Amino acid sequence: MTCLAMTAFAANSVLCRFALGQDSIDPTAFTAVRLLSGALVLSAIFVCRTGRKTSSGRGSWLAAAMLFLYAISFSFAYVSLTTGTGALILFGAVQITMIVLTLISGEQLRLAEWLGLTMAFGGLVYLVLPGVTAPSLSGFLLMALAGGAWGVYTLRGRGSKNPLADTAFNFIRSVPLVIIPVLAAFPKMQVTNEGILLAALSGGVTSGIGYAIWYTALRGLTATLAAVVQLSVPIIAATGGVIVMSEQITLRLILSAFLTLGGILIVILGKPKN
Repeated sequence: MTCLAMTAFAANSVLCRFALGQDSIDPTAFTAVRLLSGALVLSAIFVCRTGRKTSSGRGSWLAAAMLFLYAISFSFAYVSLTTGTGALILFGAVQITMIVLTLISGEQLRLAEWLGLTMAFGGLVYLVLPGVTAPSLSGFLLMALAGGAWGVYTLRGRGSKNPLADTAFNFIRSVPLVIIPVLAAFPKMQVTNEGILLAALSGGVTSGIGYAIWYTALRGLTATLAAVVQLSVPIIAATGGVIVMSEQITLRLILSAFLTLGGILIVILGKPKN
């Protein structure tokens, strides 16, 4: 489940960067279509599986707000950030948010976990830092905000007893939140058929279904492990770029993948045995 979720997240990132980079759609429209399509697809799956029966999972307005905040901040941040810079800021912010919140809650990290955490993050830094240009302040703040929101959303999902229902209702609740940005940006909104398709795929498949899978996987992960495994997403996304866009495979990419995935393995092996 975790591998499927990380692959979906990476594919979602590729779709978003491609749509915005090709000027197929503007950030506000991309966010709106993404959230709406996610809500529609998840609602259809939920109804088919439950037959409209009462469900124990209804999501929450806090989770929906974090989902909306992540989605819109992510879209606008990539207008002024390069791919490597954005990935570093996003997953660094996710990592910091989740670790700080779990430490506040009383969870202690073992030495092996600290080592794996440092190694995994170092692999990500090694991948993107040499190509990073100084980011704009607005782009940095927006992507850091997206990472913080995603960290909170992830922690909220750990206690989910019905991942599909919670994710569906979170998406449904997020749709009204995007109305104000859409109204504000409507006069200058830029939309093409290609952009709508990419945003719909991002929302319905790699976001909606991907997040439902992630909620299911979270039930078997600690907060620390959930934070660390997400560092693999930029590596998977980079590999997707090699396959889909014929980007060059470099020694730096290979070494970074070994460091990041090796760090994740250390965290897994460093967990206390029950």
